[in-house]
Amino acid sequence: MPLSVAIPELVGGLVYLALGGDFLVRGALALARTTRISPMIVGLTVVALGTSAPELIVCLQAALTGYPEIAIANVVGSNIANVLLVIALPALIYPLAGNQSSARSDALLMMFVSVGFVGLCLDGHIGRVDGLVLLGGLGVFAAIQLRAGRAAAEPPPRPGALTIVPGLPSEGRWIALLLVAGAVCLPFGANLLVHGAIGLADRFNVPTEVVGLTVIAASTSMPELVTTLIATLRRAPDVALGNVMGSNVLNILLIMGATALVGREAIAVPPGFLAYDLPLMLVAALILTGVTLRRASVGRKLGIAMLLTYAAYAYLLYAGVAA
Repeated sequence: MPLSVAIPELVGGLVYLALGGDFLVRGALALARTTRISPMIVGLTVVALGTSAPELIVCLQAALTGYPEIAIANVVGSNIANVLLVIALPALIYPLAGNQSSARSDALLMMFVSVGFVGLCLDGHIGRVDGLVLLGGLGVFAAIQLRAGRAAAEPPPRPGALTIVPGLPSEGRWIALLLVAGAVCLPFGANLLVHGAIGLADRFNVPTEVVGLTVIAASTSMPELVTTLIATLRRAPDVALGNVMGSNVLNILLIMGATALVGREAIAVPPGFLAYDLPLMLVAALILTGVTLRRASVGRKLGIAMLLTYAAYAYLLYAGVAA
């Protein structure tokens, strides 16, 4: 692909992602205010599902076209990027505090799902039975969030992020329009971004798995990054953290589960994944879980350390150490 095509696709993808992220956050905050449901629950469900759409599209296309290694690399790489990149960058602007009581159980759930996924990978492949197990876990996750959403309903709206953010609609049709517009713009922008990124990577003869772990994973994590940045700028850290934790859970349960079912054959787990990438995914989940359990915050110092860790990981992949 010539640079004259790849670069405009990258720029156009970022524009659509920025618009989609703003629409989705505004719609989610308006939904939380109107229904009096906790912003954390909305972030874990509506926002996380919308921002996970690019990963789902990319993984299904990869499995159906005979490139299942891209699918698992995309999921693992996205979960790493969601914590070490998507959480770290907004933390440079405003500390992300995980001090809500519901955030602790959500973080533990994310950790449990991550450990369970690594357990399924230990035999060297993810087959259809594993896919059914993951989708069954998705049903349990949905039931837990539905119950938590009902329990977290608040009587009157309280002053805070949901009332000070300007431009939030109150009518259901406008809220639905924002959510739909965000859900459409995000995957469209991600597809443009991914296509341009793959075109550039092909010109440098980068291996498929490495491209999936870095370029595609980071590209499909751009909706999470944009949405989290916007939520942070709007002083809605609950939506930001809920978005990342919910996206990581959905990446494993929904995207990996659906991909394993539709693929032509079982998805092979390369040895390098077990040695480097999956352990780093667990470490990233553990960092976020530890911060939440301690009711601490991801500040500038931790954010810089996470960014440096991600940069070192990407360097080692392209240097061939962890590929």
